[in-house]
Amino acid sequence: MTELQTAPPEDAEARRAIAPVICYPNDTLPHIDLPAYQAALTSAKVTDTCLIPPRDARCFEAPAGSFIRITSVDGPQVGDLNLWNAQDLSERFYSGKTRALHGTHVNLGDRLWSSFPHLRPMASVVQDSLDWYGIDEYGGAVHDVIGTRCDPYTHNLLAGDHYHYCCHSNLIRALADHLGIAAEDAEPHVHDVLNVFMCTGFTRDTGQYFMKASPVRPGDSLTLFAEIPLLGALSACPGGDCSSEHSSDTAACHPLKVEILTPDPDGLSGWWTSPPRNGYNRSHGL
Repeated sequence: MTELQTAPPEDAEARRAIAPVICYPNDTLPHIDLPAYQAALTSAKVTDTCLIPPRDARCFEAPAGSFIRITSVDGPQVGDLNLWNAQDLSERFYSGKTRALHGTHVNLGDRLWSSFPHLRPMASVVQDSLDWYGIDEYGGAVHDVIGTRCDPYTHNLLAGDHYHYCCHSNLIRALADHLGIAAEDAEPHVHDVLNVFMCTGFTRDTGQYFMKASPVRPGDSLTLFAEIPLLGALSACPGGDCSSEHSSDTAACHPLKVEILTPDPDGLSGWWTSPPRNGYNRSHGL
């Protein structure tokens, strides 16, 4: 048996010093005309509103060509967001590919991409009152596509009990209620989330996923543009601002507001069309 090499090689520092290469250079992605989106938003009128109770979730629908504004209303609160094609639930938000294309946290002008085989923009980030936060000294930033969502399975694994108001279960109940189906039929559709307003990163020494108090204030909002017809579900996380606990009955929690805004149709004409599904021919070499 070959002896396992555990000692660092003589050129260890040279190996560590090799410059990184971006896996998915995104300069060839479809251009987003952010000023055009923002101009259309100025004419948009609120046509539907949904209030998400603390430690719970609700569904909403947004037609293609509308805006979705998520607002923290009474106090610092983070939310876990799922998105589906409203006409085909097999097409859903793909947090992993969004992370690969844009980074660990989404910013102005980034897109939320859908799952294979569709892989197209579902929504675009067009306004963000927390854009000022950037990346802090710990490597933390807001609106992450790192975390999967708090769930009862991991909670049971780590704490040994049964907690039903974590975001995974909240999203299941909301989707089951909206579609009129059983929880066990809704659960396979619930997927990794966009952690709206959540401030997260990775520790520099151990590489562990961390959270810290969200900088979100009452009135702060994130606005998305629906590139395709969307069904969304948003959970007001039981961790509140996620400054201490992930799933908790004691953390201070607040509602979140979702508004659907419909722009003047003339504001979209001439420059916007709903994106087609991915052009790959799906032959997979066969």
